[in-house]
Amino acid sequence: MSVSLTKGQKVSLTKESSSLSRVIVGLGWDEVEQKKGLLSMFFKKEAIDCDAAAILLKGGKFTSKEDIVYFGNLRHKSLSVIHMGDNLTGQGEGDDEQIVIDLGSVPSDYDKIVISCNIYKAYERRQHFGLIRNAFVRIVDAKTNKELCRYNLSDEYANATAMIFGEIYRHDNEWKFGAVGQGTNDPGLGELVKRFI
Repeated sequence: MSVSLTKGQKVSLTKESSSLSRVIVGLGWDEVEQKKGLLSMFFKKEAIDCDAAAILLKGGKFTSKEDIVYFGNLRHKSLSVIHMGDNLTGQGEGDDEQIVIDLGSVPSDYDKIVISCNIYKAYERRQHFGLIRNAFVRIVDAKTNKELCRYNLSDEYANATAMIFGEIYRHDNEWKFGAVGQGTNDPGLGELVKRFI
């Protein structure tokens, strides 16, 4: 049964299932609703394009641009982290973007993988996470397709242009997931990663 997390909670991914090797990190959100009526034909808002990313850290620090897996770099050099592609609108049910992590193949010098999401051209389009509803991150066992845990973002994130959803990290020979839910005003992924230098 899936564990429902709240902000700040942590859960072991491998304690219950020592055979767990690959996980799917699914991120989802609902696109902003378009207003109906005559004026909507002239003032149609652009769809919000959220871009998920995995930031691999060594000793809790970001050390190389090669350690960002996102739509512009779909595979980590170790092949242990793979982004499954970009969703430009958030339309549809279920996960909008997915990142597959082979826990057993993550090189030992990486201790944390930060799962983040930023809004593409947020400032230019005047968009922020306050316009997004039902955002979540979930961890799924890739072998069985069983959801292990889910974190639904419930705080008010008006004016936040980027989001640190959570982190997968090593602790005492286990892989754990922590629900972070920290909104930032970073205009893009390049600025967001500087928080981990």
